[in-house]
Amino acid sequence: MDFHAFHGCYDLEQRTGSHFEVSLRISAELGEVAERDDVTLAVNYLTVYEVVREQMAVTQHTIERVAQNIICALRLRFPQIAGVECRVTKIAPPLGGKVAKVSVTLSE
Repeated sequence: MDFHAFHGCYDLEQRTGSHFEVSLRISAELGEVAERDDVTLAVNYLTVYEVVREQMAVTQHTIERVAQNIICALRLRFPQIAGVECRVTKIAPPLGGKVAKVSVTLSE
């Protein structure tokens, strides 16, 4: 998932924003979804995207906090989630040199 967001510890980052990528790995027991063919029982990926979009709109100083917020929000929305791995990547961070990206991955 790609977003323009305003996370960062520098004022410039919080004013102009940066390009971010978010990737998730979600595990859940979904046998009943398959058996009943009922999307209302699933971890609906449209809703997952909306949850992530909402969390990306909340400015934070660190991408670690962003990842933690995403995980917590997904667990609240989908109690059937057994585990979540969330990677937040900042593209071309302002580090004073040529750096393609920096990432953090949190798992719960």
